[in-house]
Amino acid sequence: MDAAAATPALRRRPLSVHKESNGTAAAATGAAGARVGRAGHAEELGEPVSPSARLVEDFYIVVVIGIATPVNLAAARAGIEAQLARYPHFRSIQVKDDASSEDDGHRRWVPTTVNLDDHIIYPKLDAAAVARDPDRAVEDYVATLSTLPMDWSRPLWEFHVLDFPTSEAAATTAVRVHHSLGDGMSLLTLLMACTRSAADPTRLPAMPPPPTTRTGAIWERPRPPASAGALAFAAWVWSFAVLAWHTVVDVAAFFATILFLRDPHTLFKRVNHGVHQRKRLVHRGLSLDDVKFVKNVMNCTVNDVLVGVTYAALSRYYFRNTGDADMKKEIRVRSILLVNLRPTTSLQACVNMIESGKESDVKWGNELGFIILPFHIALHDDPLQYVRKAKKVVDRKKSSLEVVFTHLAADVILKIFGLKAARATFHRMISQTTISFSGMIGPVEQVEFCGHPVVFIAPSGYGPPEALTVNFQSYVNTMMVNLAVDEAQFPDSHELLDDFVESLRLIRAAASSLGKNQRND
Repeated sequence: MDAAAATPALRRRPLSVHKESNGTAAAATGAAGARVGRAGHAEELGEPVSPSARLVEDFYIVVVIGIATPVNLAAARAGIEAQLARYPHFRSIQVKDDASSEDDGHRRWVPTTVNLDDHIIYPKLDAAAVARDPDRAVEDYVATLSTLPMDWSRPLWEFHVLDFPTSEAAATTAVRVHHSLGDGMSLLTLLMACTRSAADPTRLPAMPPPPTTRTGAIWERPRPPASAGALAFAAWVWSFAVLAWHTVVDVAAFFATILFLRDPHTLFKRVNHGVHQRKRLVHRGLSLDDVKFVKNVMNCTVNDVLVGVTYAALSRYYFRNTGDADMKKEIRVRSILLVNLRPTTSLQACVNMIESGKESDVKWGNELGFIILPFHIALHDDPLQYVRKAKKVVDRKKSSLEVVFTHLAADVILKIFGLKAARATFHRMISQTTISFSGMIGPVEQVEFCGHPVVFIAPSGYGPPEALTVNFQSYVNTMMVNLAVDEAQFPDSHELLDDFVESLRLIRAAASSLGKNQRND
């Protein structure tokens, strides 16, 4: 289906321009606008928009959800109204609480009336294109969302319902949410709070247990008891020296990236930063059992395996498309990894606060820090070498306060130099690197949303000034790899997905051989 054919049917309402004047967002906001017009003090307005949220003003999260049954619109509307639309940021708009310039003004969330007709969209697509290739029709439609602005006079979320079968599901929903409403982890928690177990709709879905490898902040390592001896005490002191040194190195690299340090030009580096390219969002399921098998054999984490698989997939893609066969060649690029700094809150605790009327206590917004994660592109005879390199890099980054510093730096730059300077700094940091990378953990059992069984969950997004974004999302026994790519630069995005599948297959086979050898020994 041609994207142009889908665009006119995306909405049947005009798009207003994001415009704020004298504390009001738009006349259409009704009571909220009247409240803002009367307000002369910050306490009469809502929660402030966080500095992190203001830096991601051009960023959007898109979650493609496969449904096992045709959409029951009445049930979906009732469920969305009862669940999602009651969360504070999902029923609020952003307004300024003073008359200063756009760059210097303070924004706050102000409640407004939610009209579901503005947020649940049934597009009319080309019937012939849908019949010819429904999977492509969904993919093309989702790609067009990256070219359309959202209406800032309304809460910044939408449900696009594509009620026709594909090879993956009976129907598909694309949920588009502005990044200022929350980071990926908080929005996933929100989505899961709106779902129920498919096996038992009376309870919340089962989530994986939290990791137990680290308790408390990295700088709060307990001092060993005197009975542990001098060696244990020296190791404890040394761990803080290593932490300080790694942090200094990472902070220096952070500033160097903003000022002058840029990645080499490769197939993955965005070609033209001055032109907004349409983003295509594609996904492919990997076996979570295979990922865990490699994790156990290699004595590492799931995240180590996923980073290693990404190393391997990008390497396969690069050397195949360049024709280079130099086994000694290694290219080092870097990824921006967004990290949620909010304390982890269990799903049940979030729901309890919401149902008790204390939903404002649940922190859904953005509290983000950044890690610059090295990525290695090389050819290795042993596929497990990619996982070994990934573990080494990830372990090194764990022993640093880089993520805390970058969060504080963004806050300081915004407060001292203003929004325009902070955005320019943030944009330059991302532009100097090559990839955006993230991973999230989902339910371990099938869920249903508003009575609709969910087949798959594929979160991604657009907005970062990079040609390639890689996101992993687990759901039941599947690890979904989600790519957001510039269409012009990656016309073969599905071949890149094939490289992820083949890379995991080779790594899993090598881990199986290694495991047999270890047992024989």
